[in-house]
Amino acid sequence: MKILIADDEAMSRRLLQTTMERAGYEVTAVENGRLAADELCKSEGPKLALLDWVMPELDGPGVCREVRKRKEQSYVYMILLTSKEKRENVVAGLESGADDYLTKPFDPEELKARLRTGMRILDLEDRLIEAREGMRFQATHDALTSIWNRGMIMELLGRELARSRREGKCTAILMGDLDYFKRVNDTYGHLAGGEVLKEAARRLLSSVRSYDFVGRYGGEEFLVVLNNCDTAYGLTRAEDIRKIIALRPVQTPGGLVPITMSLGLLLSQEWGYRPLEELLQEADAALYAAKEAGRNCVKVATPKIQPDGGDIPVPELARRRR
Repeated sequence: MKILIADDEAMSRRLLQTTMERAGYEVTAVENGRLAADELCKSEGPKLALLDWVMPELDGPGVCREVRKRKEQSYVYMILLTSKEKRENVVAGLESGADDYLTKPFDPEELKARLRTGMRILDLEDRLIEAREGMRFQATHDALTSIWNRGMIMELLGRELARSRREGKCTAILMGDLDYFKRVNDTYGHLAGGEVLKEAARRLLSSVRSYDFVGRYGGEEFLVVLNNCDTAYGLTRAEDIRKIIALRPVQTPGGLVPITMSLGLLLSQEWGYRPLEELLQEADAALYAAKEAGRNCVKVATPKIQPDGGDIPVPELARRRR
């Protein structure tokens, strides 16, 4: 565990550093409060700190206040060391953000015991953060494939469409569906079907840029969002994705399973300011057209043009099981 010692008296600082190193801590020692605050506010800085009250540039309580302002940082457990014993001093130190208060001269064993208390608190915080992140992941990711779930991919798509409209850019929406997936479950079993879905998700992720989005839309359907994507690039990427999906069979408990994917592509710039739900319907209609064309291909959603030059909506095609 890293620990920071801040004391402007060289002898006191060296003695404390030696004590902490013998106790197994990795010590950073500084001689003033400003250096202490800078070290503690680093992303990988110490999470334990022993701070003398009286220091140049910034005193111990001032360091505590400075660190507590940085709410984005993980928690730092800080102990004030001082000869001030009055109750008002203790209250002032704790109200500044210190976690504990030890008066000089102190017993080294008592100091180690208080530091162990701090370590338990830091460990508890780490576990709470881990649990919170786990809950956040479960709320936003698909349980089987670990990619974005339907709710999150829809939210990300909505944000990206709003951004692309503000900036005059184009967002490509790809609706993909694994071909004959029911046959996979019927022929090889549901465990094999699960492996196929997971591998399809991995291949989709590997075929897009780091700032694109991939989510499971439902069942064997996937939604891919390509950001800042012009017409030519969108179609090229859709074809590349189709080829990557079909590149090789998937190894499953039931044997090797060949897979392909049909894709419907929609380029937002060609559709004006249509609602998100309508754009998804059009992408789904293009996917349906790809199924009708023999599967394992890409079809592009193209607005129909009225004689006066205005767009007319393409009727929603009834969804059918693929």
